[in-house]
Amino acid sequence: LGMAMGSLVLGPVADRYGRRFTILICLLAMTAGMFGAGFATGVPILLFWRLLTGLGIGGMLAAINAAAAEFSNGRWRGLAMALMVIGYPIGGILGGIVVQRILGAGTWHDVFFFGGWATAAFIPIVWFLVPESPVYYDRRRGPGALEKINRVLARLGHAPATGLTPVDPSAAKPAIADIFKPGLVMTTVLVTAAYFTHIMSFYFLVKWVPAIVVDMGFAPTAAARLLTWVSAGGAVGGAIFGFFATRMQLRPLTIVTLIGSALAIAWFGSGVSSMGLLTVIVAFAGFFTNASIAGLYMLFAKVYPTHARATGTGFAIGVGRGGAALAPIVAGYLFEAGFGLQSVALTMGSGAVVAAVLLFFLKERAAD
Repeated sequence: LGMAMGSLVLGPVADRYGRRFTILICLLAMTAGMFGAGFATGVPILLFWRLLTGLGIGGMLAAINAAAAEFSNGRWRGLAMALMVIGYPIGGILGGIVVQRILGAGTWHDVFFFGGWATAAFIPIVWFLVPESPVYYDRRRGPGALEKINRVLARLGHAPATGLTPVDPSAAKPAIADIFKPGLVMTTVLVTAAYFTHIMSFYFLVKWVPAIVVDMGFAPTAAARLLTWVSAGGAVGGAIFGFFATRMQLRPLTIVTLIGSALAIAWFGSGVSSMGLLTVIVAFAGFFTNASIAGLYMLFAKVYPTHARATGTGFAIGVGRGGAALAPIVAGYLFEAGFGLQSVALTMGSGAVVAAVLLFFLKERAAD
């Protein structure tokens, strides 16, 4: 809930007040939320601080997606954004390792304190090392815009700009309504629906794999290790996707990985009884599902103009969190209704297929 609210509310903030400003606000919210959770003495208080943390994470996703797109050139944009996306599975792997060590010597409070300090460490890093996006300055105009752009370009080792690019005056004050105006409304519907349906497939994999594998007769520790392989496959998949995104058209490439996601999830549902083969299957599933997420994030940046980029991304991610919440519930109802693993896997994996079909109708726009 917090992530959904953060994406929806703070995405427009990033378009109006800047990527760097929003990233710093999100880091502050996440830091406060983590420390607050560590000091929590009851469930309601803990939920409040977790909600605040989620707000920061959701806003961060929208802001850094726009920033990554705007700080990279056309040739390397895909790879840069893929490297951003694979931070999620890599963080999941490293976080799991650290949490195990902390819980071995401390309590759950210490886990949140560690998260708070780790997040806080990035506040000075962003403050001193991350400039505002020159593309944002160019589109927002304002006093001294050209001078600000040239200061950023100088820090990045580029020649100064001689003037600002022509811009539509209607884009001067971005608002969430911009993504529902003629020319963007269909784009918003398609990318949001595609993200929603694919996230349902992804979170079925993440939330149900351990329980399903335990029901197969394997130890809970072995089932938990499979999630590490989902993350490892996701990190590799995102990186390789980024490499190919510099050489191939983005939309067809994303459609291919979405189909691969559905096939891998269906393979998992075939009832394989070997832990070795299950490991291979979930790694492949992580590979394709996370590669598809990388592709969708790149499409968010590509299909929206600068003044609506973070807003559109935030809206898609925010609504997509509904798919993350629904996925385990829908799968649970299907199992309770008597459907077998293969049927449930095919049904939940079909979300990726629906996303692929939706992308067939998506029109890409020229890069800013």
